Amino acid sequence: MGSLPAPEAYDVVVIGGGFGGIYSLNHLRGLGFATHMFEAGTGLGGIWHWNCYPGARVDTETPVYQLYAPELYDTWRWKERYSGRDEMVDYFNHIADLWDLKKDITFSARVTKAHWNQAECRWDLTVSTSTTSGTKESIIHCKAVVFCTGFASKHYTPPFAGMDQFNGVMSHTALWSEDIELKDKRVAVIGTGASGVQVVQEVAPIAKQLTLFQRTPNMALPMGQSLRDDEWDKVSKTQYPEQVEKMKTTYAGFLYDFDPRKTFEVSEEERVALFEELFHKGGVYFWLGTFSDVLKNKKANDLAYDFWRQKTLARINDPVIAEKLAPKVAPHAFGTKRISLEQDYFEQFNRETVDIVDLNDDPVETFTSKGIKTKTGEHEFDVIVLATGFDSVTGGLTQIDIRGVDGTTVQDKWAKGVWTHLGMTTAGFPNMFFVYGPQAPTAFATGPQCAETQGKWIGETLSYMREHGYNSIQPTPEAEAAWKEHVNITAEEGLFKETKSWYFGDNIPGKARESLNYMAGLPQYRKKCAEAAEHGYKNQFILA
Repeated sequence: MGSLPAPEAYDVVVIGGGFGGIYSLNHLRGLGFATHMFEAGTGLGGIWHWNCYPGARVDTETPVYQLYAPELYDTWRWKERYSGRDEMVDYFNHIADLWDLKKDITFSARVTKAHWNQAECRWDLTVSTSTTSGTKESIIHCKAVVFCTGFASKHYTPPFAGMDQFNGVMSHTALWSEDIELKDKRVAVIGTGASGVQVVQEVAPIAKQLTLFQRTPNMALPMGQSLRDDEWDKVSKTQYPEQVEKMKTTYAGFLYDFDPRKTFEVSEEERVALFEELFHKGGVYFWLGTFSDVLKNKKANDLAYDFWRQKTLARINDPVIAEKLAPKVAPHAFGTKRISLEQDYFEQFNRETVDIVDLNDDPVETFTSKGIKTKTGEHEFDVIVLATGFDSVTGGLTQIDIRGVDGTTVQDKWAKGVWTHLGMTTAGFPNMFFVYGPQAPTAFATGPQCAETQGKWIGETLSYMREHGYNSIQPTPEAEAAWKEHVNITAEEGLFKETKSWYFGDNIPGKARESLNYMAGLPQYRKKCAEAAEHGYKNQFILA
């Protein structure tokens, strides 16, 4: 646990220890700002600290999914193409040791309130710190605050009837305890997002019986997992500088981009050949390396879905189950919900001990003391796994009592829709920044690329203020309105808007439906951020 300097010593407080937090802490320290981090967990990693459920694994391959400082890569060796949760925790500890971060971090410390003090031109933070003797509250002052709470830090559980009646073990994947026993147990998994897919393929081989409760099938792609050997590590290190530059040019920060051709500009043979090539590369190549119109043109999208479906059907023995997992009529356009990666997910349903309940035909009526009762009958379980997702993108911020110049909370300001400028600032909340949040590339970019892009801009902004004698900065309402319009216009260009998903807040009852992510790509986002800083920020921000 890092020591606590006097409260007035802080120029900047960073909240959250994922990629965004550790990059910002190190970067701001390097710029000469007195910076401290508060992290609610007992260790670094953000979502990789909390997500210890069975099978938790990244969906972005190495060497892309990492911070890009050469000294970090030179002294680290990846073990797998797609790292598991434990390897990610080790990697974050590697960063912390190399950059000597922990001296400026307080762990088990949750920021519950952040109130702007107009008279003192500062933020007053209430920090609840857990210790062996109990919980202690402290008031911390800082000139600026950077929220790095991530897009998936507020879990969501649908209000199923009777949940308190269940006598077995029940846990959301985001709150998982590693001592939960699953071997030879009757297990229910509710939800088919990434965590649901990962839990099913990890637990099905050891469970006595597993039942997946599915509302929407997951169009998961083969991960193409492999080990990273010494030769790969040697070659990768020589190519790394070139790869980092390449990642800065692509839409989502990967080492590849969409094929510039359109689906119907090539022959059927060429189309099938590209589909085959991308599919067998594994990962999200088939999603984000495909023809440029697949996510924009419904007919082109239908061809991609049909290709995926035929590949998937060949792996499932029972035609009834196959229709549930890969239906003839797509439930939504391919790729317009977050694509998950799988290793042997579909094969698990060939086991006699694995079943699937389609919640569209057989909805949950209530939980019972023994399990879950649906329209057709009761299912008995020992363990219920809630893979039901998150109040994504905005939830990490709105769950904190953040109050601006007039006492209005962020939650109230965003109750009917999000208002930000550049997805990093919001009017009425001076010197407040957020990374990997709403109306930024966030879920449409790799986490490290987004963290570094935004972290650098925030550092440059605070440095400019210091050099020119400004005490506060916030966006103008006009700039905020223009950004909101720009974000929504870019979201209209594809098929995403026609699909109900957490990309648009559809999974949370009462949440305003709008694009929560900037969908025009990282290169365009960086251009917009640079434009905002031109002419001393004065066209889009209020400096005082």
